[in-house]
Amino acid sequence: MTDRNIDTYIAEAQPFAVPILQTLRARVHAALPDVDEDMKWGMPTFVYKGKIVCNMAAFKRHATFGFWHGEMVTGGTGARMAAMGDLGRITSVDQLPDEKTIAAWIAKAKRLIEDGVKPPHVEGRGKHPKPELDMIPAFQAALDGNMAAKTTYEGFPPSSRREYLEWIIDAKRTETRHKRIAQAIEWLAAGKRRNWKYENC
Repeated sequence: MTDRNIDTYIAEAQPFAVPILQTLRARVHAALPDVDEDMKWGMPTFVYKGKIVCNMAAFKRHATFGFWHGEMVTGGTGARMAAMGDLGRITSVDQLPDEKTIAAWIAKAKRLIEDGVKPPHVEGRGKHPKPELDMIPAFQAALDGNMAAKTTYEGFPPSSRREYLEWIIDAKRTETRHKRIAQAIEWLAAGKRRNWKYENC
């Protein structure tokens, strides 16, 4: 579903940016027909199942495009800088990745959303870091029973430990929680982070 506010945004952009925004918009919709549009923070934003997939913006001399999950989607383009999205400063349609590449990124972003994966937290963001969550007794017992998993878990930074805890806590059923604990122990014993499936891909 398109948004008239985005029609207006594109029409009022600098002439060089209009075809860039039009192309990005078309490629996002082609890759994800169920995507919705919205204006967030003054930027055209693409949303799937209520979650942000990506956004774009136009400035006086360049345009930007970025995914909410950042490098978890792109694998790291080397272009990400503050307020510059995942593709750096875009000044021409020729700088955009081809339709196949963007479609692959969109598909990965969709999977992340459907799997409930939260965007990575930027270290140091905000005035106060989030406090560590209370340890889940059943999870602690499972860690105590597997030294490899426990060593990996205790060696992770707070953000990585929190990802495992939040995943387990979010389980609505006891059975699901036990399954997630067992899966967590398996991954930790192998030295893997909670979202290892989306790393380097």
